[in-house]
Amino acid sequence: MIQNDLHPDTLAVRAGTRRTAFQEHSEAMFLTSSFVFNSAAEAAARFSGAEAGPIYARFTNPGVSMFEERLARLEGAERCVAFASGMAAILATVMGLMKAGEHVVASRSIFGSTVQLFQNILGRFGVETTFVSPTDPAEWRAAVKRNTRLFFVESPSNPLTEVSDIRALAGIAHEHGIWLAVDNCFCTPILQKPLELGADIVIHSATKYLDGQGRVLGGAVLGARDLMEGVYTFLRTAGPTLSAFNAWVLLKGLETLPLRMRAHSANALELAEWLQGQPGVRRVLYPGLASHPQHALAMSQQASGGGIVAFELDGGREAAWRVIDATRVMSITANLGDTRTTITHPATTTHSRLTPEQREVAGIGDGLIRIAAGLEDVADLRADLARGLAV
Repeated sequence: MIQNDLHPDTLAVRAGTRRTAFQEHSEAMFLTSSFVFNSAAEAAARFSGAEAGPIYARFTNPGVSMFEERLARLEGAERCVAFASGMAAILATVMGLMKAGEHVVASRSIFGSTVQLFQNILGRFGVETTFVSPTDPAEWRAAVKRNTRLFFVESPSNPLTEVSDIRALAGIAHEHGIWLAVDNCFCTPILQKPLELGADIVIHSATKYLDGQGRVLGGAVLGARDLMEGVYTFLRTAGPTLSAFNAWVLLKGLETLPLRMRAHSANALELAEWLQGQPGVRRVLYPGLASHPQHALAMSQQASGGGIVAFELDGGREAAWRVIDATRVMSITANLGDTRTTITHPATTTHSRLTPEQREVAGIGDGLIRIAAGLEDVADLRADLARGLAV
């Protein structure tokens, strides 16, 4: 077991590593559906929980366990449960901890698929959701009902980079015996640790920065050991399992996470500062800018502004599409957290399933563009955007 007093850069490389009898230096990959027992008694002990050890790859795989332990050490969590995707992780959080007739308060500024999950899918099974402002704690307090069990927030939000006061929301939640779950996808534990700010649950789409190279899907839920038991029980029964190969890729991705997050943040800040002075740009939204509405709050919760920049253009969708289509370096894709810079039009991609009214309330206009700054030279990224902005 690796010691507890190591820095995040070291934990990202070393935590969770378990070697087989061959003493491999790089972690092994366990591509098997099941595991063999030495006796019927050992099998019975594994299934009953009396003895630790792998059983069946739907819910026990050594490679997945290594990824879970490493991420838990980085987040400062007692336990991590890994999943096949970020959306599976959010689903498991609700299905593992809540029941029909209970209530969620969620930020209205969250990923479009998350809105669909809460509103249209979980709603059919009797879990009600109220959507409120991500930046006004008073709205969260006012939305609490006797059956409220969960607060759910992204901070910074997708795509507007709105920053929620995690400490304040945790205080309100805990007054009423409610859990606070924070989607920490944009910051990762390198830039923000929600559990230290009072949150009970941290959720990741590991597909994004944790992998960091756009290769595989994955998700994770982290929190106190007892709280995560319900989430794990859902995984064991329903099987939204992280594959052994994807777990190995994510484990390798974590090794460079601290380096990448610092580089993503530096590039994003440069781009954001440059965009502020460009023609046709109505506003730039980046937590690291002094002009950001929650800049002071962001800098009290985050180590830096992160890698996501949103900006709004005069001219609506036509202007936004012109800038996007003029790019030659950036990848036009809705994914983010990649070494390659990505650019997308949220109103017609990530948030296209929201109604026009929902997008308007959330502040997602037709002129909005979201960039996830990669690791290319910033001069090339500026030139790529300038081509479309100059028209």
